[in-house]
Amino acid sequence: MKKSGRLYSLFLHSKPAEMLIKIKEGNGDKYASVLAKEVDCTYSHCVRIVQQMSTLKLVEFRRAGRIKIIKLTKFGQDVAVAIENLTRVFNRG
Repeated sequence: MKKSGRLYSLFLHSKPAEMLIKIKEGNGDKYASVLAKEVDCTYSHCVRIVQQMSTLKLVEFRRAGRIKIIKLTKFGQDVAVAIENLTRVFNRG
């Protein structure tokens, strides 16, 4: 594993960080099934992480018929940007 990869995984768990960034890249909202595929994890693992993010006020849910859309809060947006910046720092090192 590269130095930057080890630093990244030391400070951040990769799946939750990837999920937050992917939600941000999707204009701030995504479906759980799409998100799970994008970060290569199971749907149930994705839902569990997203529920934790909701508890931390990083995301909120919006109903669109039978589907729940995951949307970043302002705080979630700020954290996603910070994670992207941290990733850039790790990739330089």
